[in-house]
Formats: sequence, structure tokens, C-alpha cells
Amino acid sequence: MKTRHAALAVAVLLALGVAMPASAEGAGSWVFKVGAHNVNPKSDNGSLAGGALDVEVGSNTRPTFGFGYWLTDTWQLDLLAAVPFNHDVSLNGANAGEFKHLPPTLTLQYHFAPGADIRPFVGLGVNYTYVYDEETTGPLAGADLALDNSFGLSAQVGIAFRLNERWSLAGDVRWFDIDSDASVDGVDVGTVNVDPIGVGLLATYDF
Repeated sequence: MKTRHAALAVAVLLALGVAMPASAEGAGSWVFKVGAHNVNPKSDNGSLAGGALDVEVGSNTRPTFGFGYWLTDTWQLDLLAAVPFNHDVSLNGANAGEFKHLPPTLTLQYHFAPGADIRPFVGLGVNYTYVYDEETTGPLAGADLALDNSFGLSAQVGIAFRLNERWSLAGDVRWFDIDSDASVDGVDVGTVNVDPIGVGLLATYDF
């Protein structure tokens, strides 16, 4: 009985393989993406406490993944997710804390040269940044640091290189509008303007 079930499963898989086109890319198909991004906040992240404290947010690299859906042969809806990023925070050059964030981003992409082996693309979307696990060190050690979540625009440029009928390698550069209101021990102290650039490399699989 087990042998019969195994033979039936193999037959079904072979039938699906024959039925599937050589390339799944195009309108109505899905894309799975996995890789990594470096998120590098802009050099000047604002000031707190009425300008007394200059804020710097450090960069971080983490694995990223996501899904895409081809609306047409040139338009793709892309959802980017990631393992939580961890950023150090400095005040007036001294380490003052850290925080983690999750940056789910939904982007509408336009892909040039559909079907070509080298395909540039651009995108515009929205980003929601969920901030958590804020911790304080140095001059703020023991204080209760809180950073608000952020909702803003994002933009993207990239290029994809086809490896075979289903696999591609894609590189992209993204800009995120991330502004987070900060408070210390419940007192508002200003806004942290993170506004990072994300540089990534992804393997993509069309199915």
C-alpha cells in the first residue's frame, strides 16, 4: 500500500512538472525571495532635549525574505520582511542605548525588459517600522527609553540577473522614511530621524 501511494505521489509530481511552464515568471505568478540587507541610517539623526543631545543611530545587517506577485509582466507587488534589526544609539558621541525593529515594506515595482536576462526595476511603497526592546546604557543607563513605531514612504531601485528559468539574483537599494518620537521616563524629548538606506542582495525563485 505504501509503495502504491509513493508511486502515485511521484506520478502527480511528474505530471505537475510537465504541466508547469519552463519559466513561471509573468502575470499571475508568485516569487519567493531570500537574502540579506544592510540598513544604514542617515548620518545626522536629529537632536533631542531641545537640541542638547545629538543623536546617531548605527547600521545593522540582517537576513531578509519576502514574496512577490506579478500583476502583469512588468508590474510586481513586493512584500519585504526581515529578521529583527538591532541598532545602537549614541548621544553626543557616547553610546546611550539600543533598540530592535521589524520593517515590513509593501512596494509596487516596475520591471523593465520583461523576459530579458538582465532586468532593472524601480519601486515605490509604504513601510511600517515596529520598534521594541529599547534599552539604555551610558549616560541614560537605568532610564526608560521609548521609541514610537513609524509609518512612512519607501523607494527602491534594483537590477535582477536571471540564472535559469526560475532562479534570479537581485540587488537593490531602498530608502525608508522612518521618524520615531522618543521619550525618556515618560517625558517627550524629540524625534529621531532614522531615514535609512537599505542595500540588499536576494535570491529569487518564480513559481
